[in-house]
Amino acid sequence: MEAKLESVPVPSAHTTPRRGWSARTRRDLITGLLFISPWIIGFLLFILYPMLASLYNSFTEYHFRAPSEWVGLANYINLLEDDRFWIALYNTAYMVVLAVPLTLLCSFCCAVLLNLKLPGQSIYRVIYFLPSIVPLVAATMLWVWIYNTNNGLMNTFLSYLGLPGPNWISDPRWSKLALIILGLWGMGNTIVIYLSGLQDVPTSLLEAAELDGASWLQRLWHITIPYVSPITLFNLVLGVIAMFQYFTQALIFAEAQTNYGGTARTLGAPLDSTLFYSIYLYDKAFIDLKIGYASAMAWILFIIIMICTIVILRLSERWTYYGDMG
Repeated sequence: MEAKLESVPVPSAHTTPRRGWSARTRRDLITGLLFISPWIIGFLLFILYPMLASLYNSFTEYHFRAPSEWVGLANYINLLEDDRFWIALYNTAYMVVLAVPLTLLCSFCCAVLLNLKLPGQSIYRVIYFLPSIVPLVAATMLWVWIYNTNNGLMNTFLSYLGLPGPNWISDPRWSKLALIILGLWGMGNTIVIYLSGLQDVPTSLLEAAELDGASWLQRLWHITIPYVSPITLFNLVLGVIAMFQYFTQALIFAEAQTNYGGTARTLGAPLDSTLFYSIYLYDKAFIDLKIGYASAMAWILFIIIMICTIVILRLSERWTYYGDMG
């Protein structure tokens, strides 16, 4: 007689009983949430809520003493028909395309020079870094005086060279260049970041390349620059984001047109050459009190910055190197 095999039920994943969190796990979770609760509350109140409120306001006509009126995409459509909006966007793009790469190039060159083994090296590093710790408003006011047409240091120096001094602040052909020079004066933070990267370049590779007959320029191009490319990417992304929000220096330059007492219409002076995106947003939000219009501008700026950052990160795969270069 053949033995009958009894079917034994095989446990499946669906029938496996779930184990709940232990008392210790729940206690650790609650303790962790309590520790980070100040950050969570701050994020909800000061970041998430303002973002959501501005997104809603961008589709409304905001009234301070009455309920907001829903207008849909009207604010965004009006922006596309606003000539000053395009001027502000052009001026900002001009600074991003010209000032950011120039700042990176000058910062890297200064960092390479400050990395040379010379007597008094630490003193030179401090001198280059000092301008970056000067308060931004004070530094800008100082440069307003330096750019003074009649007795400023810049035009006085040019007169010694036999060159005519331009109207740095009041001439639209020179106003953005004056702001770029001001930015180069305060690039100490970027220099320090590059210096930290230069310290990580393997000296063994540099010495081996030197023994193989590579010149200083060849070692710089083929070893040093690739090794600091991640830092270049970091500085580039931060520089683009900061330049799209360029505000304080341009505001002070515009107010300097009327002896530091400019009215609302002086924003962007001279002739809207310093009307940057953040300046125009400030004009619409806090002077014209068009909160919905300004909120739409803020979200367009957010989208532009996000797209630029994504493009930079995607393109960086071609020229950014990590880890072993061999």
